[in-house]
Amino acid sequence: MESLEQALLEMEVYGFTLLEEVLNPEEVSHLRECLIRCYERTGHEQNFMGTAGHVTNLPTQDPLFFPLLDHPKILPILEAILGKNLILGSLNARIARPADDEQGFHTDIGAELLNPASPVMCNTVWMLDDFSPRNGSTRIVPGSHKSGLAGPPEGFAVQHVFQVTAKAGSVLVFNGQCWHAGGNNQTEVNRHALFGHYRKSSLIFQVDPHDGFPAEWYDLLSQRQRELLRMENGIGVPHAADYHMRQSFARGKLKPS
Repeated sequence: MESLEQALLEMEVYGFTLLEEVLNPEEVSHLRECLIRCYERTGHEQNFMGTAGHVTNLPTQDPLFFPLLDHPKILPILEAILGKNLILGSLNARIARPADDEQGFHTDIGAELLNPASPVMCNTVWMLDDFSPRNGSTRIVPGSHKSGLAGPPEGFAVQHVFQVTAKAGSVLVFNGQCWHAGGNNQTEVNRHALFGHYRKSSLIFQVDPHDGFPAEWYDLLSQRQRELLRMENGIGVPHAADYHMRQSFARGKLKPS
């Protein structure tokens, strides 16, 4: 079975697929070093719900993150599920530190947008360190994307969990309706990962890349990257982030969900 076909069937059955060696060791090293610089510059005061260090809006932090937006090993999976008009809802980083609390199981979209037949978003986890249960790797509940629930009901015991074990450079792609959570880092060093959150084009951004995007970086973006960031017309267009969607509503081409 071809790799794309395999990945899509895993997304359908399990709700996720794990791809190894997407990034080579040199790419991983450069991205990790860049993320650490961003975290030292802006991230120490940011804390993700008590469970990790957090750096937001990475496309505005450094052009080194641009190639991940439309990576050829990842984007075809996302396009097959969300359509070619998908957008990048956000690209953030989560840094699991020693003694950070583990997350509770959750989905990445509100209950009102759950749609087991046609998901509205997917997430990608770019591993910049080896992932293992010991350093609190991502936990995910297979098949939960079809539950129609935004998380485990009160009193429900989650007994069947997949916890990632993978080398740095691997990428976990999952349906945003899957119940998932970060684990507890029991090591003495930080664990670094990037989270690329993709949405159907009818939705607005989770984190707006237009906010603080340096104008001098615009020419570094490919045309496909500009489309994913809704920057086809530049970053100077008023409210460019949601302009296209609001115009479509005005012309009756989109209906509120």
